[in-house]
Amino acid sequence: MKKMIMLCGLLFTCCALSAQDTVAIKKVTYPAGFTEQLNVVYTKVNDWEGKLDLYLPPVKNAPTPLVINIHGGGWNKGNKESQSGFSGFFKRGYAVANIAYRLTGVATAPAAVEDTRCALVYLISNAKKLNIDVNKIVIMGGSAGGHLALMGGLLENNHIFDTNCKTNEKIKVAAIIDKYGITDVWDWGYGPNKTSKSATSWLGAKAKDKDFAMSVSPLYQVKKTSPPVFIVHGDADPTVPYQQSVALKAKLDELGVKNEFITVKGGLHGKFTPEDNSMVNAKIMEFLKGLGL
Repeated sequence: MKKMIMLCGLLFTCCALSAQDTVAIKKVTYPAGFTEQLNVVYTKVNDWEGKLDLYLPPVKNAPTPLVINIHGGGWNKGNKESQSGFSGFFKRGYAVANIAYRLTGVATAPAAVEDTRCALVYLISNAKKLNIDVNKIVIMGGSAGGHLALMGGLLENNHIFDTNCKTNEKIKVAAIIDKYGITDVWDWGYGPNKTSKSATSWLGAKAKDKDFAMSVSPLYQVKKTSPPVFIVHGDADPTVPYQQSVALKAKLDELGVKNEFITVKGGLHGKFTPEDNSMVNAKIMEFLKGLGL
């Protein structure tokens, strides 16, 4: 077992794995002319390094749009190497940043939010060097990654979780893509629809602190100035209740924030039919096109 763990560390630069937590590795393919920068360190917290993978289009005169992708896994598992399927963005000339963040076993809330914000700050601060258009940044994720994408984007210039990456840069994304994300952490942990061990574990020492849970919940970060939000959720999701997205949609509408909500009939947690996946991907691109992205 010890040799196996060492081999995993050498091959995948990951932590030791339990029998129940295998690491999925997916090779990201990109068009000719694109370049990759893997495991770029965007922040350091004690002995932990936050890393991201960059896929950059050929350098042209105009800066390129960027999509930041965040993996899911209940904040307690998953990795950036499990993510792929960026071809739609590559075809439209987007750069892609695929980020890792501290999982519950390393640090509890708000660590993952802090890391998401640091990745955003890093990319904005290095936009000129990376030829990124700071006015065309999209942040996207699924499940816990959807939650983090929402938090990263909805906080805007609220620097409450930016302790590890203080900046004078303006923090503003052009759009958020939320795929079946958690919008109310307290409700997911204690509400009538679902009791989630992932939520209470991630909240850690503050698991009984409702005010803190609200501070790391996207539902309570929505403002009239919030960026446009695209939401997709299966109405048969057994993991993150569909009602979580319904509540977010209602709040966005209440405050007049541009949004689109796609319901996948019979859709489970990130498990849609190929036809539904194609529909969702097309709707995302239409939404971004409508925003001039």
